[in-house]
Amino acid sequence: MTVELLRNAVRPYAWGSRTTIPELLGRPVPAPHPEAELWMGAHPGDPSRVTGPDGVERSLLDVVEADPVGQLGARCAGQWGGRLPFLLKILAAEEPLSMQAHPSAEQAAEGYAREEAAGIPRDAGNRNYPDPTAKPELVCALTEFHALAGFRDPHRTLELLRAVDTPGLAKYTGLLAAQPDPDGLRALFTTWITLPQPTLDELLPEVLDACVLHVKERGEFDTECRTILELGEAHPRDAGVLAALLLNRLTLRAGEAIYLPAGNLHLYLHGTAVEILANSDNILRCGLTPKHVDVPELLRVVDFACGDMPVLRGDREGRIAVYRTDAPEFELSRAEWAAGDCAEVVLDGTGPQILLCTEGELLLCAGDGTKVELRRGESVWLPASDPAVRLRPTCAGPAHLFRATAGTCPD
Repeated sequence: MTVELLRNAVRPYAWGSRTTIPELLGRPVPAPHPEAELWMGAHPGDPSRVTGPDGVERSLLDVVEADPVGQLGARCAGQWGGRLPFLLKILAAEEPLSMQAHPSAEQAAEGYAREEAAGIPRDAGNRNYPDPTAKPELVCALTEFHALAGFRDPHRTLELLRAVDTPGLAKYTGLLAAQPDPDGLRALFTTWITLPQPTLDELLPEVLDACVLHVKERGEFDTECRTILELGEAHPRDAGVLAALLLNRLTLRAGEAIYLPAGNLHLYLHGTAVEILANSDNILRCGLTPKHVDVPELLRVVDFACGDMPVLRGDREGRIAVYRTDAPEFELSRAEWAAGDCAEVVLDGTGPQILLCTEGELLLCAGDGTKVELRRGESVWLPASDPAVRLRPTCAGPAHLFRATAGTCPD
């Protein structure tokens, strides 16, 4: 039995919170600098470290590379070339992230090969594809979590555009009205993100003033307009503010999730969440960021399918909710115990796993008698070679656990 506690890297991006991750980890609050993401996995940029029974720390990346079959299982190791295919994160968004989309496996492989042939360094600021793999994501709210994701039904978007109509906006509203479908969305989106800066500098203030008026009048699209105003204040000359008018505005409650497949244009606004994603760095940004934006490449990747964004609540199996997607790289599930519930849950050994406790305290028991206490904010690595484990709360309070596994690699 090899249950190893993880020591995980914190990423200090400017949009992060000074309180959320430190409080979760039991460190002093506030932190000196924003802390945006807590990474759990074997990503080369910041792998977790495992602490074995001997007290010696090792990089999880090194552990997996030294014994891919034992750590990942034969099928998972074969399918993913000896790499752990997923990365688990805590997201602590105090401010909006960049608007972005991710490529499919085919797009990533082609783009990576193209940029390798062009001799673009993999760490260059203008590199779109630092690796040849897809990057689907699933984000599950821990607190109320706000996001823009996927293109809204164009008929509903027309109602929004007419509610904030201005002389400068009218012709663009007419463009979508003439073709209220994915092709019309593509035409309008492309027009907006390629506007000359002088034209954008005239149009954006008009739109923002109309949003202010709509909020004052408590209009139907109050939440959407407040979001546009927030983005416009942070990025006053950015075409991404206009693009945000086209996306679904979502508010997730704790336990609710959204799945972002290849091509889904999205933007996380505010809140705390658990995110699981393919172990990749491939991002095509639309705007709202000082980082590299490659509009032609973005347009090759973005999926203009439209409609309501599905909200996942998990398929319940007793105390466990499973968030099922078509992503082969990962699957996320959540176990929840109410106050006073000390029942035991059995987790079968189905491949490599990371377990993360986000509430309460849990006792993890192995078949050989090994026991590990898992406190709030702590996580453990379970290699594929381990048998099933049993979990139960150590006290009468509520407890929550997230489980990350590979999507189609049971062994």
